[in-house]
Amino acid sequence: MNQPLAYIHPGAKVAQNVVIEPFSTISNDVEIGEGTWIGPNVTIMPGARIGRNCKIFPGAVISAEPQDLKYEGEETHTYIGDNTIIRECVTVNKGTKALGYTKIGDNCLIMATVHVAHDCVVGNNVILVNGVALAGHIFVDDYAIVGGMSPVHQFTKIGRHALVAGGTLVRKDVPPFVKAARNPISYVGINSIGLRRRGFEPDKISEIQNIYRILFQKKLNVTQAVQMVETELAATPERDEILQFVTESSRGIMRGYMPNGNY
Repeated sequence: MNQPLAYIHPGAKVAQNVVIEPFSTISNDVEIGEGTWIGPNVTIMPGARIGRNCKIFPGAVISAEPQDLKYEGEETHTYIGDNTIIRECVTVNKGTKALGYTKIGDNCLIMATVHVAHDCVVGNNVILVNGVALAGHIFVDDYAIVGGMSPVHQFTKIGRHALVAGGTLVRKDVPPFVKAARNPISYVGINSIGLRRRGFEPDKISEIQNIYRILFQKKLNVTQAVQMVETELAATPERDEILQFVTESSRGIMRGYMPNGNY
């Protein structure tokens, strides 16, 4: 059901049961999947590919041109997965030729005033709280939560099931399963509550804790800590995921935390 006061370009591909409220603009080269609701005063620009059963609230701007001086008008896209909620005044910019797209996955909650810049990839079941600002080329893995008003530096990675406290300046990579806070951003434990809620068994949570005790609380450098984890702890999918994240980090991982405050 499309309101007569909404503008829908003839070249847009909109499923039959999509609702588009008044004063919204749907540009050419846009695709919107079944069951999606587009609230009033939403702007969806060329290159947007929006999935099924999404909700996009007033003031959101999806697939605007990148705020990047290297962008030369090349054809790129913005992908929004199924069942994702995009709240008021969120801005999601399309990709550049560096990656070709910006992507937000399935079942995400993108709260009001969040900015997702060009060439970002946000996984499934991610929550970005009000005022989060993702610079370009950021990767946020599945089930991560980034607290409100947190700016994230370009090319940074945030691992699976990680939790970043509100107001944290994210300049370094945040490994999977951890909690991150303070300035400079530092390890403050593992995301044990989140892991329990998502079905991780106590033994698995203890295993993850043991890995991060070595990485962040043994006063070892990264190379020494990785070697110790590989030597002393049995290989598991979680261990290998953590080690791969740490060893492949191009920006470097966040600091460890020591109880005496020397971190």
